[in-house]
Amino acid sequence: MSSSPYPSLYQINSRVWLTELSRQLGKRATLDDIPDAELDCLGELGFDWLWFLSVWQTGPAAQAISRANPEWRKDFEQTLPDLREEDIAGSGFAIQNYTVHHDLGGPAALARLRERMQGRGLKLMLDFVPNHMAPDHPWIDEHPDYFVHGSETDLARSPQNYCRMQTRNGPLVLAYGRDPYFDGWPDTLQLNYGNPQLQQAMIGALESIAGQCDGVRCDMAMLVLPEVFERTWGIRAELFWPKATESARRRNPDFQFMAEVYWDMEWTIQQQGFDYAYDKRLYDRLREAHARPVREHFYAGIRYQTSWRAFWKITTNRARPLPSYRKFMKPRQSLHSCRRDCAFFTRDNSRRERNGSHLIWSGHPRSRSIRNSTSFTTGCFRRCAILLCGTATGNCSSARRPGNGTGPGIALSRTFGKERMMNGCSLW
Repeated sequence: MSSSPYPSLYQINSRVWLTELSRQLGKRATLDDIPDAELDCLGELGFDWLWFLSVWQTGPAAQAISRANPEWRKDFEQTLPDLREEDIAGSGFAIQNYTVHHDLGGPAALARLRERMQGRGLKLMLDFVPNHMAPDHPWIDEHPDYFVHGSETDLARSPQNYCRMQTRNGPLVLAYGRDPYFDGWPDTLQLNYGNPQLQQAMIGALESIAGQCDGVRCDMAMLVLPEVFERTWGIRAELFWPKATESARRRNPDFQFMAEVYWDMEWTIQQQGFDYAYDKRLYDRLREAHARPVREHFYAGIRYQTSWRAFWKITTNRARPLPSYRKFMKPRQSLHSCRRDCAFFTRDNSRRERNGSHLIWSGHPRSRSIRNSTSFTTGCFRRCAILLCGTATGNCSSARRPGNGTGPGIALSRTFGKERMMNGCSLW
């Protein structure tokens, strides 16, 4: 991801941070209001990349679904006891348009932020969500053939996976975005990768993104692989990622791709143009707390390991830098608390800072809860993004994202009221 063999990535929940800045400034904050001092500190700490989560335009349709869903609201209220309606911004992964959200200052504000970052040697990563779009995306009316359609029978048999949409072309039964193992995400509509014109349109969106940042994190990247897409929808599709990655790099030769990928498909996805991929297998082995499988995971041949460079990531909603974070980068070492408004725990949970009670895994949206995990292990391996943290006990959220990324770290525009916790301090 950079010239460093082990580049480091700092993830920022853009909407939560700007909400906090808005309270401090007494006005609506945009990307222009991010203090230079914060960028200076992140650069001085040695980070190579900043991943600004959820900068793209979202719309009222997905927000209304997030606000109306009783199961999701229950999760929101557990995370934010003083929940207000305006706190529910809707999922940042239910994208209405790949333009920078007007509340964040629009494309010009992002360009200025990127210029400030470049002056500090920092690279910018943004989201790309290939599998689905928001229910009010313009393509619903302009290109309904870009989406997976269903029948009245599908809707009656699987209402959790289909909906009836009123469009300019009349009512249509369309599929919710989903993966093959779970019900649909009702704040999204499924894109049809069996349509070559849709693939070209998504490549066009990716080319546009490549002109605005240095790399993308591709949400659930394996869902558009031909074998997965056909298994999920019964529709044959051509390969997408080789064409997409090649096209983006024609515009920006140094453009980087990071894949959120599971089901042991890391190698497959990397053969199609990705630079980095999650390493869910290692995460599972760490969670199982058995030393031998973890140790064997690191026995891969040296050529295999060095061809997959690892990198580190620390995530936070607040983007408050962690002092001397590199002291944590030691294999098989438990971490302690690093500042009073974030939570790190030793293995026996013996130390917790006064305000620290909330850590959320930002990895797989359907994983089992890590609510009660308190141990941390660090290390780096291959060219995979490695998830390395658990969740603090107390008033915290599950790693599971209800709906499409509508978990507290994605759908809410602020964190805890008085405590204002960091919403995802993790190392990958």
